[in-house]
Amino acid sequence: MCGIFGVMDKRRQMMDGSGIRQALSIMNERGSGEGAGYVAYGIYPDYRDSYALHVFFDRACESKKAVDATLEQWGTIEHDEAIPTCDQPRLRVNCTPWRYFFKPDTSLAPEKDVITNLVMQINAGSSGAQIVSSGKNVGAFKANGWPEDVADYFQIQDYEGYIWLAHNRYATSHPELWERPDPFNLHDWSVVENGKTTTYGTNRRYIESYGYNCSTSTDSEVIAYLMDLLVRRHGLDVNLAIKALSPPYWDEIDRMPEAEQKLNRALRFAYGSATMNGPFTVVAANPDMMVGFTDRGKLRPMVVGECGDRLYIASEEVAIRAMEPCVESIVRPAAGETVIGRVAP
Repeated sequence: MCGIFGVMDKRRQMMDGSGIRQALSIMNERGSGEGAGYVAYGIYPDYRDSYALHVFFDRACESKKAVDATLEQWGTIEHDEAIPTCDQPRLRVNCTPWRYFFKPDTSLAPEKDVITNLVMQINAGSSGAQIVSSGKNVGAFKANGWPEDVADYFQIQDYEGYIWLAHNRYATSHPELWERPDPFNLHDWSVVENGKTTTYGTNRRYIESYGYNCSTSTDSEVIAYLMDLLVRRHGLDVNLAIKALSPPYWDEIDRMPEAEQKLNRALRFAYGSATMNGPFTVVAANPDMMVGFTDRGKLRPMVVGECGDRLYIASEEVAIRAMEPCVESIVRPAAGETVIGRVAP
């Protein structure tokens, strides 16, 4: 029932957040006013070589001291500050948003392993802090409220990015927690999802066997970690990673040419515990691409639009047209059809 939206400029031309706000808000019938969020790539050019850690503090002073101490064990804090906000009458603030620009100590481990360990350690701890995004030149902004209130609280219009994802949440549990709405991010990868996987328990146990800690009990968090595991750590091409997460049915595999059969059977056997079932549409992004995929029956909608160098993926056509009234092409991919857009090098 949630509303999702993604836009990417293939030539890395920047877009401010005002159009994203409008596109997401027009799908308010898909939300419940209990959560919305945005993530953008390219918003921190002055700190492009540092990891931008967006953190929610339950207890600003106490929580920040604990996070500062942890970060100093793993690297160097280049700069930190409160994320600029503007109070909204309909938004009940229950945490302090903060951001760090951080450089990991690569003598301890590869930098992305350091960041992964930091996110898992802090989010599983009892310090009252949650890292909600942790990539280079990327940041997530989310809260418990309607999309327009969350956008205005974080002043989304003041940020410019070349990839944006957004999510309008229809809450089914814990609507009061700001860290629970999509998007979910782990360094390069960000995810928004419409739906509910029925394999959450299996998928979570699988990803946690590789050292990830799922602290929010949401399937979108698991999907973000699965993308990191399959693409970064296992080295799969993104097409193969998506085939592993949302594979063809067995009878479809049986009708494929022999070489394709072998590949798809190998993926299903190797990644059976990562396979996602249930109704879902996922839009994911990293600094170089945006991808969209659905469950094998396409029980949740996905609409794709193109206009010039821009690629749009959304739950509804009206959201695309709200941002791009002159969109040149609108298609509705078939069930199981993956959409991949890549930015220029």
